[in-house]
Amino acid sequence: MAEWARSHWRIENALHWVRDVTFGEDASRVRTGQGPRVMATLRSTVISLLRLDGHDGIAAAVRFHGRNPGRASLLVRAAHERL
Repeated sequence: MAEWARSHWRIENALHWVRDVTFGEDASRVRTGQGPRVMATLRSTVISLLRLDGHDGIAAAVRFHGRNPGRASLLVRAAHERL
């Protein structure tokens, strides 16, 4: 049971906390239809892409890639090539 609890909190800290704090998910005003699910999926995808690229600090990585849209497209291309 303790192992299950630890794995649950590992997921909570690794993904949900980042979505809440970095992307302000709890403050999102998207609340109807499929919007919340789509936005959560997009946020999770961004986090995964950044982690695949070797970034540990997601907030800093979002700021880094956000300053230049070309970097973000390179990130997506690099992830696509890995698949």
